[in-house]
Formats: sequence, C-alpha cells, structure tokens
Amino acid sequence: MYRFYVNGKEYQEEGDGKLLPFLRNVCKLKSVKDGCSEGACGTCHVLIDGKPMKACVPRLSKLEGKHILTVEGLSEQEKEIYVRAFGEAGAVQCGFCIPGMIISAKGLLDKNPDPSRADAADAIKNNICRCTGYKKIIDGILLAGKYLREGLPATPSYTWKMGERVPRIDVQEKVLGTGKYPDDLEFEGMIYGSALRAAYPRARVLAIHTEEAKALPGVIDVYTAEDVPGNVKTGHLKKDWDTLVPVGRLVHYLGDAVALVAARTPEILEEAKKLIRVEYEELPMVKDPYQAMKPEAPKVHESEKDNLMAHWHVHRGNADQAIAQSAYVVKDSFQTPWTEHAFLEPECAVAVKDEDGGVTVYSTDQGVYDTQQECMTVLGLPAEKVRVRNMLVGGGFGGKEDVTVQHHAAMIAYLSGYPVKVKLTRAESILIHPKRHPMDMEFTLGCDENGIIQGVKASVIADTGAYASLGGPVLQRACTHASGPYNYQNFDIDGKAYYTNNPPAGAFRGFGVTQTCFAIEMLLTKMAEKVGISDWEIRYRNGIRPGQELPNGQIVDASTGLCETLEAVKKVFDEHPGAGIACAMKNAGVGVGLPDWGRCRLLVKNGRVEIHAGASCIGQGVGTVLVQLVSEHLGLPREKICYSGSDTYSAPDSGTTSGSRQTLVTGEACIRACEKMKKALEGTDLSNLEGSEYIGEYLAKTDPMGSDLKNPVSHVAYGYATQVCILNEDGMVEKIVAAHDVGKAVNPLSVEGQIEGGVIMSYGFALTEKYPLTDCKPTARYGTLGLPKANKIPLVESIIVEKKGLNVAGGAIGIGEITSIPTAPAIAAAYYHYDGKFRTSLPLSDTPYERKK
Repeated sequence: MYRFYVNGKEYQEEGDGKLLPFLRNVCKLKSVKDGCSEGACGTCHVLIDGKPMKACVPRLSKLEGKHILTVEGLSEQEKEIYVRAFGEAGAVQCGFCIPGMIISAKGLLDKNPDPSRADAADAIKNNICRCTGYKKIIDGILLAGKYLREGLPATPSYTWKMGERVPRIDVQEKVLGTGKYPDDLEFEGMIYGSALRAAYPRARVLAIHTEEAKALPGVIDVYTAEDVPGNVKTGHLKKDWDTLVPVGRLVHYLGDAVALVAARTPEILEEAKKLIRVEYEELPMVKDPYQAMKPEAPKVHESEKDNLMAHWHVHRGNADQAIAQSAYVVKDSFQTPWTEHAFLEPECAVAVKDEDGGVTVYSTDQGVYDTQQECMTVLGLPAEKVRVRNMLVGGGFGGKEDVTVQHHAAMIAYLSGYPVKVKLTRAESILIHPKRHPMDMEFTLGCDENGIIQGVKASVIADTGAYASLGGPVLQRACTHASGPYNYQNFDIDGKAYYTNNPPAGAFRGFGVTQTCFAIEMLLTKMAEKVGISDWEIRYRNGIRPGQELPNGQIVDASTGLCETLEAVKKVFDEHPGAGIACAMKNAGVGVGLPDWGRCRLLVKNGRVEIHAGASCIGQGVGTVLVQLVSEHLGLPREKICYSGSDTYSAPDSGTTSGSRQTLVTGEACIRACEKMKKALEGTDLSNLEGSEYIGEYLAKTDPMGSDLKNPVSHVAYGYATQVCILNEDGMVEKIVAAHDVGKAVNPLSVEGQIEGGVIMSYGFALTEKYPLTDCKPTARYGTLGLPKANKIPLVESIIVEKKGLNVAGGAIGIGEITSIPTAPAIAAAYYHYDGKFRTSLPLSDTPYERKK
C-alpha cells in the first residue's frame, strides 16, 4: 500500500505504476499533459514536495508520504496571477506546454521571489516549447513574480481593436489546463485503438493472422484492409496512402498500418498487437532519391511508372545567357536535412458513432474539412454523416495537415459502435507523420560589376519519402521562391522529388522555401565579398520594391516592404562587423491559380455575436484575430463577441491552416461578414437581430503556374523579412534581430510571439537539430532531436514593419512561416565572417554547438 497526497488529498494505492497515468486517469487532472512519456519534453511537470519533476518518470511505489501538486492545486490567487501574467506577456500559443511551464515557474518563485531572466530560463530548461521561442514565457514568469510580490494591479482595459496588444482569448483555459485537447476527452464506455505498424520499410504482405489477438479477453476487434468500408487509399492531395495495407500489397515505410486493434484498455491493446502475426516477403528498400532515380531501382509504388513524385521547371528570361554575360559568377552545392516538427502534443483523435449511423471525430489537425474528406473516403459516407470538431491543437507547423489517427478512430467507432480514442506514442509520431524535405541543391548566381543580379540557375533534388503528402506543392514553393525577394527576370530552376522508403516528407513551416532560401542567400553573401560591397548593400541594391517585377513576373504591390526591413536592421548590422544577414519572402495564401476560399459566419445568439470559421487554430491565434476584426468593424465590446472553435457542422469551410493564409483569407471573409451585419445594425441593436446570421466569403484569386500572362499574379500577397545574426567572441549566437513586414499587425503581441518562435525553431534547424535515419528507420528519440532549450537560446529582437498597400484583411499579411526562413542563412553567414569557412549544409558543422555534443 502506497500513501501519498495529490493537491492535498490523500491517496492509498496497492498497485504500482507511473504517476502520469494515475494523475490523468484516476485523479482526472488533465492539466498534466502526456507529451512524450520519455522524460524529455516537460509537459507533465508536477511539484513533488516542492520540486518540479516529470510525472512520467516516478512510480507510485517511490512516492510514499510525498505531496504532489498540479496546476489544479494552485491557490485561486496564484491561478489569477499566472493567467494575467502569461496573457499580458503573450506567453501562450498552442498551450500544450504551458501547465508544465507554470509548475516550473511556481517551483522557482516559491524559492526565489525575484529571479533574473537567467534564473527563469534555467527554471524551465527541462520544459520544451516549440511555439514561442521561450522569450515571452520567461517574460510571463518574471511578471508573475512581480505580481506575487506586489499584488495584482487593476485589470487593464482593452478596446480589442486592430493593432492592440491584447492577450489571447484562450489564455485562461490553456494556463489552467481546463481547455481540452483530444487526449483529455472521456466518454462512457470508451475503448482504445492503435495500429500495428510494418516490420520492414519495403515488403509484400503475404498474410495477416489475427485470431490470437481477437481471442484475447478485452479485445473488441482486429481490423484489416478487408474491413475498410470505403476506399483504402487516402492522401491530402494525392490518394496514394494506405489506411491499412492489404494482403498482397506492399508496405512503403515502417509507419504503414497493417492491422488496427480495438480494446478496452491501453494495456490490453498493446498485448493484442503483439499477438498479431504478419507474413512478409522482405524486399530491397529505396534509401535515397539518387537510388530512386536509377532506371533499375525498385518502384516504391507499384502503380507508378517510376519513383518520380513531382517535377517543376520554373523559368523566365534566359538565365544561361545572363549568367554567361555577368561580371561575377558564384556557384555552389547545398544540402538541408530531414527535420521533425516535434510539436508538443502527439497526434490523438476521439471518435463517437452518432445516432444517425454517422460518426463525430474530435481531432487535433490543421483542417477539419480535410479530415472530414479523408474520413468520408475511408468510411464511404457522405459529408453529413462525418462530423469533425477541432479540439485544442498542441502545435502543428505543417505536421498535422495529413491524417494520422483520425481515419482510424472514425473507422473503429463506425464498425464497433464504441467511442474510441486513438493516440500515437511519441515514438510513433516521430516515425509516422511527414517531415521537412531534405534537399540537395545546386545554385549559380551571376551579377554585374555593381552587384546587381543578372540571373540565377538552380536545381533541386528532394526526398519525398513513402507518400506524396504535400510534397508536390512543397517542391513548387521551393522552386518559385528560390529566386529570393529580388528584382531580376532571368531565372531557371529545375526541381524533382522522388519517392523512397523513408518516412514521408510534407508540409513544415516555410514549406520548401526554408531550404532554397538557405542556398540563394548564402550565394549572395559570397557574391557581396566578390563585388566588394557589404552583405547588407547587395541585398538593398537588389531588393524588390513596389511596382517592380519578381523573377516569377508578378508586379508587386504597394505593401511590399523588403527594403523597409533592411533599413530597420541597418544600424545593428553596421554596429556589428561580422554579423550575418539574410532576407526572405513568403507567400500568404495558397496561390498559383488554386481555389483559395476564406469563409466566416457570424451568428447572433443570446445577445452576442458568435464567430464560426472552419479555420484551425494551431497556436497562431486566429480566434483572437477574428475577435479583434469583429470588434474593429462592428464597434462591439469584447463581452459581446464569442469565438467558436473550428468544426464542419456550424462553421463554413475556410481551408487548411497552411500557407500563412488564415489571417489574410479568413480575416477578409470575416470583414465581409461584418459589413453585411453592420448594414443590418443600422438603426437597431443586437437584441433585434437574435438568430440572424451573416456569411462572408473571399476568394484569393490568382493565376496558375505556367500562365502565359506577361505579369501573372502568383499570390495575393507576400511577406518580407530581414534577419541579422550576431555572434559573441566565443562563436556562440548572442542575438538575432528579425525585422518583418506584416502589412498591418492585427495583434503586435502575437506577431512578436510568432517571430520569436519561428526564429528559435530555425536556430535549431541551423545548428543542433537532426532526424537521423538508418536503413529508412529513424533512430532519434524526442530527447535526442537537438531541440533548443530555454537556457541555451540567444536573445531575439523582433521588429515589426507595417506598410500599407494591401486592400484586403485590413492590410494584414500572414507571418507564420516566413519567421523561420531567413534564420539559417543569417547564422551561416555570421559563421563565415567569424572563421572564413563557407558552410553549405545544415546543421552547420564545426561550430561550438556541434563540438559541445
């Protein structure tokens, strides 16, 4: 018998086990999040006798007489203080790490009421955050300490108009852990599901023996491809991904699902998976794109004629001639690696069978309508029978665009009739969802005697892994943005992505541009040296300006602010000889002629305006943006506005949260709905509009790739950025200054948070992060991915550049992706100036970060 206390309540337990499941499943304390169960991420931090510890590590048998405190056990005063402090500091984005951060903050402040920034950073060194870049979390801890010492001041008064630094609307539920992610849901009679994964990267499934597993007490059923009610093939854009691999067909990577088990408990579930016997014919694997492109290479997909998944050739003018006639030419090869998103919340979905025979899926994803379409395909059901509701989403960064567990949960619920939870372990998550594409690139840049770009020619080879996912559009963006944000018209790039038996590659913050920007910006740094001008000057001379043509032919509008971002960092660049600098541009919106609709529905209910939009919030804060837009355009106070999370049954389809598009595209749709409602309000008030609704739609219309127009519109808007990296005398990154043109900052506090988080994410991409593969198998654990930690990061100074000129969404341009794009080349350039070594592959070699490992 083990006796211990949780939030002051005594527990006596006979059975042993880990503390984390006990707190979540027995005590129902859902603030304690399960991010990895490996002792690596810190989302399950609790105080044990006043010391912050990870709940996934200790066993109940080691807790005799100890006192455990979770966020639920904080005093009411502490709860109010942490909500205020973290809200005002802008410390909360996706929120999944935040309760663990609060616990570590309390552990610090109880012992040191007035800590330094270094103290606060050290206190959360074992808490990973993938969204914020830690700066604002540290701000929140210090502000909480101030409020604990001095008392809470009066609650600030906010207008909630555009441009105001308001706290996120979901701060309280994320700080206190009351907001629900899918793993926090419980239904009466709920069972558990999980897939048996492939034993080999490439093999033919000869037979699947499920009899022993089905006979295990507590097993509800075991499903194979034969049980799929609809189509076994899914895929975000291309239907090439097997829900379950049929007998006689090939597995394409180690993450392929072969059988699906449903059981009454997670323990029985894992035991049952071990009892399934699968007969395979192991086949030679395709390990990389160079093997994949050989004529004799095995085909990853038997239905394809070869292993080429996508090919884009983007060209304008005559790059060969322009380069041949240039005064200066530089050429080099570059390599960027696989990268794991490492969002804090592993994929999870809960599905329930409805009375009408359909299913409702509670999901964590980047597009409820995308998930609905995939589940409809698998179940063979019409849209009205498949309902999807976004719960809170614990980070995405592109990694939750494809379905991973949603369709499996829907299938089990539909076939068994039970509510079911399907959740990936952290090891499964690292294996299964698509990663950032590794790319090998060769770039040639020609300039005249003044450093003015004459032409660029390039080639890209990408490993797209086992399935298409978003590989085609990622390669397309890599090619269309490889020119950089500069004014010249001779451009030629050829890009190819090949299937292999590696984990799939797909969307990741920056969407292909992160890779090619590294190459073009490094060549510009080398070219500046050759011409004899500064790195800043070569970019300023070539920077795209309003009314000029990008290399894709688009004439940019008045909101184009690249040169303003360069001007914003000039002083700091000049003051630090040897600083590295890089620029970037990134589209906002899907673009290139594809349908890109934003939709928003305003409903007057109970005297308030409800906002319904099928736009997933993955931590970027789209709900807060929409509340501010409604307040701005309808003149309503905050208490009269209610944001409802994304779903497929009350919110119109507003597309995927991808391509930095929701603020612009759904924001404009929201404004259009407001304009309709504003007319209805003339001469009356809300009480007389009860039950009425107003729908706004906006099509971000663009021209298709390969358009024969002289000046096609590839994207409705672009964001621009310049970042500067400063090293200290020991060769460590001391500071990164990031200036970003956002058009109009709807919420500057959130914009800063996006910049800080994106910069630190690519700081890891540049220096420490790795996703190693051996024979198509990932060998990293969460704790060995090389993710940046709070006590090891540089200072990030964000500069918001606002420039008028965009005539939609109040002038706001999305910023989610571009924040991660110029960081790596800025850091690499700083090292080039530091030691003279021109590094062309990531993570950068021979730096203090590599040597410390």
